[in-house]
Amino acid sequence: MKTPRKNMAAIFVLLACLTSSPGAGAVDTSACRRLSVEAYRDKMAAGWIGQMAGVGWGAPTEFRYRGVIIPENEVPKWTPRTINQFQQDDLYVEMTFLRSLAIHGFDLSIRQAGIDFANSGYQLWHANRAGRENLRKGIAPPDSGHPRFSRHSDDIDYQIEADYAGLIAPGMPNVAIALGEKFGRIMNYGDGLYGGQFVAGMYAAAFFERNPRKIVEAGLACIPAESQYAGMVRDVLRWYDEAPENWQSTWRHIDETYHRSMDHRRYACGSDHDFNIDAKYNGACIITGLLYGAGNPDDTMVIAMRCGQDSDCNPSNAGGILFTALGLKQLPARFTSALDRSATFSHTLYNFDTLLKTCEKLARQAVVRSGGRIEMDGTGRETFVIPVTTPKPSALEKSWAPGPIAHSRFTRVERKRINPPGWSAPRTDLSEAVSAFAPGWRVRDCGDAMEPGLRAKWGGRENVLLTHPLSSGIPCVLYRDLTIPAGKKTMLHLAVGHDERGNWDLAVRVGARELFRTSVGKETARNGWLDADIDLTEYAGQPIQLELCNEATGWHYEGAYWAGITIESR
Repeated sequence: MKTPRKNMAAIFVLLACLTSSPGAGAVDTSACRRLSVEAYRDKMAAGWIGQMAGVGWGAPTEFRYRGVIIPENEVPKWTPRTINQFQQDDLYVEMTFLRSLAIHGFDLSIRQAGIDFANSGYQLWHANRAGRENLRKGIAPPDSGHPRFSRHSDDIDYQIEADYAGLIAPGMPNVAIALGEKFGRIMNYGDGLYGGQFVAGMYAAAFFERNPRKIVEAGLACIPAESQYAGMVRDVLRWYDEAPENWQSTWRHIDETYHRSMDHRRYACGSDHDFNIDAKYNGACIITGLLYGAGNPDDTMVIAMRCGQDSDCNPSNAGGILFTALGLKQLPARFTSALDRSATFSHTLYNFDTLLKTCEKLARQAVVRSGGRIEMDGTGRETFVIPVTTPKPSALEKSWAPGPIAHSRFTRVERKRINPPGWSAPRTDLSEAVSAFAPGWRVRDCGDAMEPGLRAKWGGRENVLLTHPLSSGIPCVLYRDLTIPAGKKTMLHLAVGHDERGNWDLAVRVGARELFRTSVGKETARNGWLDADIDLTEYAGQPIQLELCNEATGWHYEGAYWAGITIESR
């Protein structure tokens, strides 16, 4: 007896829902979800549009408002051409991960992911920069993002670039979580990692859910319930329930608990300043935008923006998630009418259309790998059949009390494959000049631009040392091994200057910990010079390696002029 075609289709769907790949998480064998490939394309494209809209709209406000709400009359005006954000690190960094997946597939190793990221040529900040520097030093992931080697483990970085993981994993939270384990650990750990998995989980849910609260709850299910990040999500949901019409009331709770309380920002850069790049605070801004925006695109992004701090990244995440839920066809024309589909995203091979094709290709692979299948009806219309899975969060870990390192180092063969732009830039041997200028100090990675070396006189000072970064991503470092005297107060005194045509960043580090950071330029250095005092007393009685970093900002006259480096104990 022939089996009717309709019954055969039902059998195939049932078989798809009963099959799962290893490590895919618990599968609900009684249910699967269906998403037409056409609908997937529509929602995935909208997700990218939302990211571009949010980051472009909020860009003029980024970190200009710290610990305060952005006044309504200072919200930038939206224009249709604002959508063309092809130079934003909020977008092109995650495309590095997509490129790795497109080339190597979902089975690529975390070490390969690290090599690809190490070879990126764009400028980075915070956890991304610390992670990439570790990779280039030979520290392979997952150690490259471990708190032992980075002071930025809870910074926002993977959170702002995890959108890709949800956009290629519609309805597949465990795929999104696993991608965080592979790419998020390059630069983050603990709450810094969970922030990205939370965002990716919300994207994965948004393909099947439009209710913002349910989307947030779906993201919450993707991270360890005992983590501080999960506690933050529950707090914001509770504060919303207490004041569903007053987002500023919720913001005040967020400000008090996740900004002013050091207990909730213990391992992020700037933890003792108004500057707050902790993933939890900024994640709370994303949630606030989603909940109080109530499905309205403008309100969602503007509220996330007005919460301040990283006020372009947060509306980018919020906008991307909401736009995914809505779909491209439901978006107001002002967000799509001026899109330049031919422009290439900086540092990538992708324009908008090739980006979408890459995501669709990866999503197809993800569906099949997760035990699903792709059906085609008699008209050629394709549908993703996706098993319902229970999210399986990563293990609980805390950046301020981390677990052991993996002792992960690149092999000699792997290190030969790390050749980022500028890595082979000409170096200048400044060892003799540094020894004469500051006995006991050494130097590494000094580039040859601006003719580094000793100047008898410069800028009204005598005996001045000029250094220059090796490349836009590799700082020149003056370093010294010493033991800080016990029972005394020890201070590092620096006198540094800049070329009038440019500026540079000064960072002072002990091991992986950053003690001090400032820009050295016209806004900070009076008459071209800046004096800085850094307290080293906390290391009394301990041997340390002290590093003074001359870091690039925009690759334009970024030489550092050193008029004095002294250490005083008394």
